[in-house]
This record gives sequence, structure tokens and C-alpha cells, in this order.
Amino acid sequence: MKLKTIFLILILLPVYLLGQNIKKEKLQSLAEKYSKSSFHQLIEILSIPNDANFPSDIEKNIKWCENAFNKRKFTTTRIETEGAPLLLAERKHKNSKKTVLIYLQLDGQPVDSTKWSQKNPYQPVIKKLNPEGEWKEVADYDINLYNEDWRVFARSASDAKGPVAMFLASLDAIEELNFSPNYNIKVIMDFEEEMGSPNLPKAVVDNTELLKSDMLIIFDGPLHDTNKPTLEFGARGIATVTLTTYGPIVPQHSGHYGNYAPNPALGLAQLLASMKDPYGRVVIPGYYDGISIDEETLKILRAVPDDEDFIRNKLQLGSIDSVGNSYQEAIQYPSLNIRGMQSGWINEEARTIIPAWARAEIDIRLVLESDPEILLKLLKNHIEKQGYFITSETPTKEERMNNAKVVSLTYDYAYQSFRTNFNTDVGIWLKRALKKAYNEEIIMVRMGGGSVPIAPFVNTLAIPAVIVPTVNIDNNQHSPNENLRIGNYRDGIRTMIAILTEKLE
Repeated sequence: MKLKTIFLILILLPVYLLGQNIKKEKLQSLAEKYSKSSFHQLIEILSIPNDANFPSDIEKNIKWCENAFNKRKFTTTRIETEGAPLLLAERKHKNSKKTVLIYLQLDGQPVDSTKWSQKNPYQPVIKKLNPEGEWKEVADYDINLYNEDWRVFARSASDAKGPVAMFLASLDAIEELNFSPNYNIKVIMDFEEEMGSPNLPKAVVDNTELLKSDMLIIFDGPLHDTNKPTLEFGARGIATVTLTTYGPIVPQHSGHYGNYAPNPALGLAQLLASMKDPYGRVVIPGYYDGISIDEETLKILRAVPDDEDFIRNKLQLGSIDSVGNSYQEAIQYPSLNIRGMQSGWINEEARTIIPAWARAEIDIRLVLESDPEILLKLLKNHIEKQGYFITSETPTKEERMNNAKVVSLTYDYAYQSFRTNFNTDVGIWLKRALKKAYNEEIIMVRMGGGSVPIAPFVNTLAIPAVIVPTVNIDNNQHSPNENLRIGNYRDGIRTMIAILTEKLE
């Protein structure tokens, strides 16, 4: 053997062995170390307001991400859109034949600070449960002495800046060990996800070559109820509908016009009630057409270790809807959810009036077998059969006078569902990485109930996609007091180090 060859072996062998140890022995301690050393970075990113309705705040988040990824030897490119730009970060590795695209979300739901149990949702607070079951702030905490059940309370702590901080920490961990993945990495960052990513589909089509990859990983969403390592191979899409019914042109005194002027709130309630039976099933003909859950699919759904009693107890439900025979089966169907209603005044502002209008906001979670345009058509047909004249704008006086019932309907289709086979390369690779990291069977979910804007990547780039969730399921995402369990922050870093150090065949 030539001296040069021997020299190269002596140099490279420790790095190779170190890579093997990362996966099999070092992951837990490495995650422990970097969950502490990177904690300030988590706090920093959570402290930047990220409501996409405020472009100046989003710009601060974009610049923060540009700086964070540039420091880690990524090149960054802004993909301009009609709204906030997408940010692409790319890092190539020697002798890599494949490219992994990673999706991260940076924007968050709007906040109502009056509903939060802290002064400012953008000023992260560390809390722990007291004996009375209340979350109380941990004053002057030392992150090196943390308890894994402590939580960081802040907007986007779980959805989804927490995973962003985890990913950056995992990159730092493998850098310290001089480990390089055997694949190239592209990271696409979305700053309008909570607005439905309205500009994402066109951006993907217009930048196909720039985004070209072999597979897609989405670091988003909560783990299974058991908080055990989970992979999700699909997610429902989403469309939204706004319905407004009309009564008198302006609110009227309920004593003067009660029993005379029809009440739009009652009309809206009756209209919405006509769409479902008492068991929560949509009764609009054809709504569930095309969906078939065969025995093989049932086996996949039953393999998820759901505890239905636990779920009902957690949600404090005396009954559940009967769309499916289990939680997993229920989310294989399109939903029709009333996400909010408004009419008149309530609480201390309640008035004795007949409202002028009543409005319902609806979201429809989509599955692959359902065409959103067909579902919309079915919904419109159903409303017309209830005797309503439908308009897409505020009705004119003539429309109001010439029709007994008037409703305005507007509709927005954000993106379709996606679903990936368990046995694709990306699924096999991720399962192998997580199994080595945790030495236990991985929970494999056919399709999650939530929505992420992944279908544009899957369909346009023709690549398979898998969601790698990391956060605690009881994180209050989209709600006041959103939080991230510190133990999940640590284990999320562990998961991502495992993926980064797993050889991609």
C-alpha cells in the first residue's frame, strides 16, 4: 500500500468513525450540549415579531435568517414574490450526488396580547408548572440546570421558529465534529405560511431549476400524543370560505322590529346546521365521494398508537364526531369547519337589536381524493337549495329586495393535500436515522390533520416529501400562550443531528 494512501486512511478514518458514533452513541449528549449552548439563539429569534401582516417585521426575520445561514457557510438567495420573498439557503458538500430540500416556516399567527398570560408574546418567558397546575415564570433561570418539562412561552415557539432554532443548533453540532453530510442541502424559508402561502405556488413554478432537489423534509408540527419520534407522510390541504347573511340594512331595535325583520344570525345558524348531521358528518351530497379506506390502509391507521380515551379526556369531550371510526380515520376525509362567527354585539356590549348581518368563516381541510373546486360547487349548490341568492360582493338594494334570502360567498383555495408512500427513499432514510437516534420503533402517520404548503413542491418538482415533527402536541399553536417544551427542543436537535449524519444512499 502506498504511503500516501496510508496517510489518507489515518486522516479520514477518525472522521468516519466519529460519524458512526454520532449516530449510535453521541447523539443524546450532543443534543444536550447544544440545546443549552443554542438556547440564547432560540430566545433571540422568538423576540422578533413575525406577523406577516407587518412587512417591516418580516424583513427583520429575513435578515436574521440570512445572517444565521451565511455564518454557517450557506449561500442565500431571496426569491421575490408579490408579497414577502421566500429565502433559499444552499450549501453543497463534496462528492454529493443528491440534494435534500428542507422547508422551514418563519411567520406566525397574529397575537392578541390581552389573552396571553405574559406582558408581550414576543418576549419569551420560561415557565414551570406549580403544584396547583398553573404555569408560573421561572425567574433568573440557569439553562444549564433546566428541567426538561419547563417551557418557553412565546408566539411561534412551536409553530414554527422552534424547529428553525433546532436546525441551526444541529448544524453547529456537526460543524464542531467536522462532519459533512453526503448530500447537498437547500433550505426554503416561508414568511407567509400563516396567510396560506399565497405566493408560494407561482414562486416554485418560476424557480424550478433553483429549487431542484431529490426529496423534501418539512420540519414542522407536533409529535404524536405519546411525544415519541414520529414521521408524517402527508398532510391535508386547505381552502377557506366566508359566508355572510343579511337582514335589515342597518341594525334595528328588537322591540320595534322583532317578529318582523328576519334575523341574519338565525338564518346563518340554520344554514350552517343544514350542512351537517347531528354526528358531525357533512350531508352535502357527494362531499365524501372518491374516498375509500381499504384494509391495507386501515392497518396503517391502526398501527398509530392512539389512545382515544386519552384524546377525549385531554379535550374534555363527552362525544366525538362520527366521520371515521377513529381519530386517524377521521382525518383521511375532507372537513367542513366553522372557525369563527360574528354578528351584532355580545358580552358587556350586548344590545337589543336585530343585526344587519352575520358572518361565518369556514375552513375546508382537503385530501388528495377531493377536488377543491368540486367541493366548492357542491357547497354552493347546497346553499342555493336552502333558498339563498348567492353573490360574491355586498348585495345591492335590488338584490336584497328581490330575494327572500341573500348570502355573499367568497372563497380562497390555498393548496392541495400531499401524501407520500412509506417506502420511498426519503421515508426509508428518515426512519433509519430516527431509529438509530432513539433505538425504538418510529410512529408512522399516513397523513396528518393539519396543513402545510407542500403540494406545490411535490407536484412541480416531482419529489417525495415527509414531515419530521419535533414539538410537543400541547403547545397551543395558533392560540394564546403558545409554548415549546424544553425537552422537545433538546430532542428536536437530537433528531436533526441524526438526519444530518445519516448517510443518504
